[in-house]
Amino acid sequence: MMSRWTIAARLTLIVIVSLTAVWVAAIAALYRFTADESARARPTPEHVAAVVELIERTPPQMRALALEAVASPLFAPRLLPAGVVMAPSGPLVADDIRRDYADALDGRALILEWRPTLSIGRRFPRLAGALSNALEFRISLRGGETLLIDTRGAMMVARSGVPVGLLAGLFGTLVALAALLVMHRETKPIARLAAAVDAIDLSGEPAPLPRQSGNAPEVRALVAAFERLQARLFGLLRARMALIGGISHDVRTFATRLRLRVEAIADDGERSRAIADIDDMIRLLDDALLSSRAGAGELAREMIDVAALLRAEVEDRAQSAAVDIDLDGVADAIILGDRLALRRVFANLIDNALKYGHAAHVSLTSRGACVEIAVEDEGPGIPEAQRALMLEPFSRLETSRSRGAGGAGLGLAIVRALVEAHGGEVTIGRAVKGGARVAVTLPLF
Repeated sequence: MMSRWTIAARLTLIVIVSLTAVWVAAIAALYRFTADESARARPTPEHVAAVVELIERTPPQMRALALEAVASPLFAPRLLPAGVVMAPSGPLVADDIRRDYADALDGRALILEWRPTLSIGRRFPRLAGALSNALEFRISLRGGETLLIDTRGAMMVARSGVPVGLLAGLFGTLVALAALLVMHRETKPIARLAAAVDAIDLSGEPAPLPRQSGNAPEVRALVAAFERLQARLFGLLRARMALIGGISHDVRTFATRLRLRVEAIADDGERSRAIADIDDMIRLLDDALLSSRAGAGELAREMIDVAALLRAEVEDRAQSAAVDIDLDGVADAIILGDRLALRRVFANLIDNALKYGHAAHVSLTSRGACVEIAVEDEGPGIPEAQRALMLEPFSRLETSRSRGAGGAGLGLAIVRALVEAHGGEVTIGRAVKGGARVAVTLPLF
């Protein structure tokens, strides 16, 4: 039944119960603050003794009028005829209170007891208890009659002196706490859903989202909507991969044909530039396809020696470029990753340093459970305000990295995508010689 309640209905119930608890607490506070006044409303021993003396001195035919004269809603005396048995019928009052009244009555027989005024107090005296300010006096007059006086205060107070409303306030507080627990139970599935959505990994299989039959209809609908969204995202990702793969294959075929035709160009310079453009186009397609594979989690996983892979990339360029490497004594730096992707990362960093900084100083350093690969150049460097932007696609420095110098602004973006797919990170800083320093941190296997 509760599972059909909407969030609005449940929150409305919570608010109503909470307001009720506040009202009950306020009433209990009012009772508590007026407890002293209620206690003072209890008749004093002198008052009771004066009424007894008055009734005894009044002629029998005038006693009814005298009783009416001294009666009030909080003080109700009545006269019982002679011969009534003076036996207690309720819980007796404490001896110290009774002693005060007995002393004032000058030896007259007195029975003083608590008198519950609520039916629940008569049926369940241990639960409700008698009211501490509701007393019944049974006083034996000198003429043989019995004067019975029922008294009560302006406020009901339990025998312990605690206002009756305080118990209701306690109950309301407990109900409010229960309402808070219910509210927590209703919002907890939403928190679990948010955590599950944050943990969705598009590189793996669709993750099941938390479900619970007792949730509100809106929560169940929200979970189902996220599941459909997740399925659509996985479908779109697979479709994108298929599209990029098909385009890359077809463009590579056309580029190969074009290169064969370029060989027929008579001018050596034009032919070399055309071949270089075709190679750049193919490399751009390969980078885009590799980046897409990284985003889809389709990279291969094998144990790779980072030092050997770096050394191979440096040696490929050492014959014709200003490039050096410092392994810093790191011999066994094994990581789990895709060899082709890591080669592209190192190649992009070294080529960028050579192209824009005229030199590439490669270093490998151990950082506890990680390994850092840093590439420094000797160029003008990258301003601190633009370093984060350089890791975004199609971002270039206009002054030193224009289109005339080559590049479409994808090199560092692809490096970042591939490194993050391996659980690492990329940072850009300032080199010792003033150029740019790009550091890649990868977790060791």
